[in-house]
Amino acid sequence: MRIDVYTPLLLSLLLAFVSPQVGLRLAPAPAARALTVAAVLAAGATTWALVLLTVTLVGEAPPVVADAREDGRVLPDPVPEIVALAALAVLAVAVCRVLRAIRAERATRRTLRRLCEGHPDGIELVVAASPTAQAFAVPGTPGRILVTSAMLAALRPAERRVLFAHERAHLAHRHALLVHAVTLAAAVNPLLAPVRTTVTYLVERWADECAADAVGDRRTTAQALARAALVAHRPGCALNFSDRAVTRRVAALQTAPPPHLRPIAAAVLALGVLPALGAADATGDLLHLLGGVLT
Repeated sequence: MRIDVYTPLLLSLLLAFVSPQVGLRLAPAPAARALTVAAVLAAGATTWALVLLTVTLVGEAPPVVADAREDGRVLPDPVPEIVALAALAVLAVAVCRVLRAIRAERATRRTLRRLCEGHPDGIELVVAASPTAQAFAVPGTPGRILVTSAMLAALRPAERRVLFAHERAHLAHRHALLVHAVTLAAAVNPLLAPVRTTVTYLVERWADECAADAVGDRRTTAQALARAALVAHRPGCALNFSDRAVTRRVAALQTAPPPHLRPIAAAVLALGVLPALGAADATGDLLHLLGGVLT
């Protein structure tokens, strides 16, 4: 209990440290999946570890202390009281962060769906009149591709095909779900913020590779990405661009697709499983301690 309960935090740091390298060395699809699953497991283990630390306050409850004194028993002190109180405060902050992230995600989806209202269900492409170049994949049943007129005007026909293939890949592979899951994980455990950044980048790279396969031309795909970045008026509004991200994505399309290295993906998943095992072991220790306190 004294050590195992802290392993989720330590392994979260390690996962955050290795995630950028995983994004560089592994194909986007398995890397994004493995990092997302590992982040969710680490966040769950971290939450449970905080709960375990908080539960140790039971030993400080006045009725428990009074009973122990009457029986002449010495109460175990698995963690200092200040640590348990800090865990309770962190847990409360995590709940607030998760609720805020959920509200933000719902607000974004409502806005995008509102822009698609009035169009028949069978229409995949929705064009919005706007001087700002933007493109979005709108999850739902059915999924939609929302593109502004400025974006379409800026791209050549071949580059438009890249754009549509890119957004279709987001919908087909449920990238929004991956990003939302890792966002919630980072809300629970801020140490995982680098993992969220990496996964957000990887789903864009994943869609880039799908678009390159669909059009059969990596060079045209890279040109479409670069042109969309140039006409975008603010970071993140077109194909989720930022100056650094688009440079890396265009450069990646100038080389061969990265390999699917299963051992790396397995190692990443292990970084998610190990915190869960540590939390489980700490749970057993705490139950044993509480059994002695409450009986």
